[in-house]
Amino acid sequence: MKLNESLDKEGRKISPKLPDHIKNYMIDIDGTITDDVPNEEPERMVTCEPYPDALSTLNKWYDEGHIITFFTSRTEEHRKVTEDWLEKHGFKYHGILMGKPRGGNYHWIDNHIVRATRFKGKFTDLISKKKDIEVFED
Repeated sequence: MKLNESLDKEGRKISPKLPDHIKNYMIDIDGTITDDVPNEEPERMVTCEPYPDALSTLNKWYDEGHIITFFTSRTEEHRKVTEDWLEKHGFKYHGILMGKPRGGNYHWIDNHIVRATRFKGKFTDLISKKKDIEVFED
């Protein structure tokens, strides 16, 4: 994927950005693309089934050129079983980040645009809605 060069107000290079039409999806695994399997029960990571709408939607986004990265609370100890499971079920993806903090209530602060969508049981294409969000004071 070609990144676009970015410059600050003084014309100095800063972190590059993806083209506007490409999204960098960070997707949880447990409770989002399959049943919510806790790290304490890794044997279930092998037998759980993917949510069909998650598989088809994520693979469509991948085929459209978007970046798919799984960001999971599973530990490095679970990497092999996770990669094997994703391959077995045909998920297309670019990477996996293990060790996401557990417990939810995430608040991501970044110098790049961050959009968050809470999964509530069904994967579809995303739509735009107006919602209140927390931002830094100007």
